[in-house]
Amino acid sequence: MGQIETRREEGKDLRKQVPRSSHGAFERQPGVNPVAILLGQDEGRVQSLVPVRHERMGESAYAFYRAGAKLMAVDLSSTPTTKLMAQLCGDAHLANFGWYGSPERDLVFDVNDFDETLPGSFEWDLKRMAASFAIASADNGFDDEDSRKSAAASVNAYSDGMAELAQRGFLDVWYSQVSADDILNTLEADGKTKKARKAGKKVKKARGKDSMHVLGKLTETVDGKTRIRSDPPFVVPLRDMAADLRPDDVRQIVHDTMASYVTSVPDGFAVLLDRYRYVDMAFKVVGVGSVGTRCFIVFLEGRDATDPLFLQIKQAEKSALEAHFPPSVYDHPGHRVVAGQQLMQTSSDIFLGWTGGIDGHQYYVRQLKDMKASVDVASLDPKDMQRYAKACGATLARSHSRSGDPAVMSGYMGSGDVFADAITDFAVAYAAQNEADYQTWMTFMASDGAPDET
Repeated sequence: MGQIETRREEGKDLRKQVPRSSHGAFERQPGVNPVAILLGQDEGRVQSLVPVRHERMGESAYAFYRAGAKLMAVDLSSTPTTKLMAQLCGDAHLANFGWYGSPERDLVFDVNDFDETLPGSFEWDLKRMAASFAIASADNGFDDEDSRKSAAASVNAYSDGMAELAQRGFLDVWYSQVSADDILNTLEADGKTKKARKAGKKVKKARGKDSMHVLGKLTETVDGKTRIRSDPPFVVPLRDMAADLRPDDVRQIVHDTMASYVTSVPDGFAVLLDRYRYVDMAFKVVGVGSVGTRCFIVFLEGRDATDPLFLQIKQAEKSALEAHFPPSVYDHPGHRVVAGQQLMQTSSDIFLGWTGGIDGHQYYVRQLKDMKASVDVASLDPKDMQRYAKACGATLARSHSRSGDPAVMSGYMGSGDVFADAITDFAVAYAAQNEADYQTWMTFMASDGAPDET
């Protein structure tokens, strides 16, 4: 028996301890209070922005789900766990996949959010992804059958992708990636010429979203000087910051943070960064679950006004998974985020780095909106949702295979429907739980009351 078959058998043997069908059931454990868990995450955030976070969470059941990585981690902790370890995204919902620019200036498709990344049991990411498709499908008005199909498509693509990756050499797996052209070619091969043209326009637009594009979107010229445009409360330049953001301290924080950040990037990139000069900075509201955490954008200028660079400095905290898996080997949560991203992505931002906790908080740094694009989920019909689910499932398999053992994971999942059906059953059940939690949240927000203690 060869090495691959031996590792497959190891995965098959695990089924005796954690039956594949056992993943299908979900019942919340007593004492889990979703509102209390979500409100608990408001502690330590910029309090003037907490209402914005609550409002965004209330936009839809899917928006609520996006903010619930910690809540779902609590729920997953009581479900069967294989302990087949891989570097997890930790928040692998469908909006955390998308296109971005590689260092070679190609447009690639991959997981693109790593605030919660941590080594963990592979099916935790898979369950969060599958449930996101069931929830987003219901939000789009799809019937139960189509919602189930989209969740199942993501799981089947993951399982098929892992089986294929198990046959490859380690370097081949490491270099594997999905380009924008790969997705366009798939659409054209399927005869979806109209959708291919539409996707082609999105790709072309993404390729134009470089620093010059950001310059036009985020800045204005006043008295001959370029500065970040104020758009409160979402973008607030230093000059307009309210007292609770402590603008005098923020300037020093960002200055010290940038100096510390440079030491975390390779020497060559540090030399590149040193050639840029500071122009302006601002506080920025990001995401749904991240609203209220500290996030700054820094505007730098290189050769001249036509050579801008925008960096995002984002607060890093402990992963929501650290209460359920061994803690990160990195003391600095920003280092955890950067290391996890570089492990899961084939190509990563050259400006990724982390900074010290100068103000009592810790941060990681990345380039702002570099050739980024994402799918407009609300515009997808059932067939489109299933195609997108397949792309995300295959992508997550590739990301997990870089750190986990694809042969063992594939051996555990098998080639039949048992595992895929179980994860899909879980996704549908968790979508129903999320809807109930969302309604509880909306009732709480309407009453402006306090969550129950039970």
